[in-house]
Amino acid sequence: MALVPLLLKALGLGIIVVLSQYLVAYLSSPLKNLPGPFLAKFSDWWRFFNHYGMKHIETQHALHNKYGSVVRLGPKTVSLNDGSLVKVIYSTRGTFIKSDYYTINDALQDGHLIQNLFSTRDNDFHARSLKPIQKLFSVQGSLELEPLMNDTIRSLCDQLETRFMQGSNAGKTCDIADWISYFTWDFLGDMTFSKRMGFMESGSDVGNMISTAESVMRYFSVVGQIPMLDKLLGKNPYLPYKFADFSVPAGFCVQRFIERMQNLEQFKDKKDYMNGFLEAKKEFPDLVGDNEVIGYLILNILGGADTTAILLKALLYHILKTPRVHTLLTTELRSAPALSFPPSHSALAPLPYLSACIKEALRIHPVVGHILERVVPASGLQLADGTMLPPGTIVGINPWVLTRNTDVYGPRTEEFVPERWMRGAGEGEDEFEARMKGMREADLGFGGGNRTCLGRPLALVELGKVAATLFGKYEIELEDEGREWELHKQWFVWPHDIKVRMRKA
Repeated sequence: MALVPLLLKALGLGIIVVLSQYLVAYLSSPLKNLPGPFLAKFSDWWRFFNHYGMKHIETQHALHNKYGSVVRLGPKTVSLNDGSLVKVIYSTRGTFIKSDYYTINDALQDGHLIQNLFSTRDNDFHARSLKPIQKLFSVQGSLELEPLMNDTIRSLCDQLETRFMQGSNAGKTCDIADWISYFTWDFLGDMTFSKRMGFMESGSDVGNMISTAESVMRYFSVVGQIPMLDKLLGKNPYLPYKFADFSVPAGFCVQRFIERMQNLEQFKDKKDYMNGFLEAKKEFPDLVGDNEVIGYLILNILGGADTTAILLKALLYHILKTPRVHTLLTTELRSAPALSFPPSHSALAPLPYLSACIKEALRIHPVVGHILERVVPASGLQLADGTMLPPGTIVGINPWVLTRNTDVYGPRTEEFVPERWMRGAGEGEDEFEARMKGMREADLGFGGGNRTCLGRPLALVELGKVAATLFGKYEIELEDEGREWELHKQWFVWPHDIKVRMRKA
């Protein structure tokens, strides 16, 4: 019986020691005077549960509205809402390296961690990995995929017409959010493996790949707030429960890689990313091995479909929710001379309102809903008010917060206003250029600096061609104009449930 009081005393002493450590860390922190939630100053568990509840975007927005441009979100983490700091923190020099948050994206295969271009914190590794494949993701490289994209867009149109517009299916409700995902994933299969995965043909999430990708990103979103948890959970070989971590897409890519290596002759003439990566392996044998090829494939899987799908859904939804914009866009598309569907990328260049709609969709609905974490270098970071953040501080800007900053984007930032990106009546040329420059320099829609998303050129081509085709060929209306879509707010901000009715224009 004497053991119980002894155990209670030991437990009490342990609690006192832990609390004392938190208190000492709080009192000695150089960030102690920065505003933010009280509990966040002691532990990252506050961030963990805030992200687990998918409330982090609203929370961070409210905190910046309350405290200003600088908010402390953790013992060592500071969120910033200042457009002028984008080019400082996310520079092409990569002075502010990524935080440990991104290591969650390393894939564990056969006991080995496989870094990729997205997950690595090492700028040298990033530069070495990027060099062999950079040309594949250039504007020219993206345009070489345009014929393949056209075929996939035609397949999308065929499926939509058959299932929702023709015969007894005419007027049937379509969840266009699902079909945009099916399209982008099938195009991903075509451009990466020369093999569609059957999403559009079946009208379903084949093998639960889309839902698995979202689960993987939810794990990243939450566990990344305390990166050491990943070693105990997703990368713990002794844990009986299997989390939907990055080993899932890694395993898929390993299988596709093995299949290709066993059938090289069959696919030798295919102009897909797999062959591009294998060619890079031949051209740069000192930089690219099998693991690097698999890393490139993982990057394509995780960033090649859902990011574009999210932007396409946001573009369609906000146009449909804003009748004035819908009318102006369809008028521009249908009055354009000799515009066929799907249109060529070059044919869309003279359409300013479509371009403005795409830019506004990127602003109002960034793909990423987290602060893009970076580590303050040895020189420190001086803020506008003179505050000096010490080396090792984790800093970042949340695109969903910055794009609501009226100092950067002007009034009505919660509204979809494509005219924001066009020269206003009575606006001088110098004034317009200065306004555009401020918005461009604050743009984090595809990341920033030396870590800008490789797929940006291809995504912009895809956005224009798909949006022009859907709004040019069809009359589209929301099933219920008063109904809001559903957003799953994680690392990505995933739109769901966009019910529409369609008919040929």
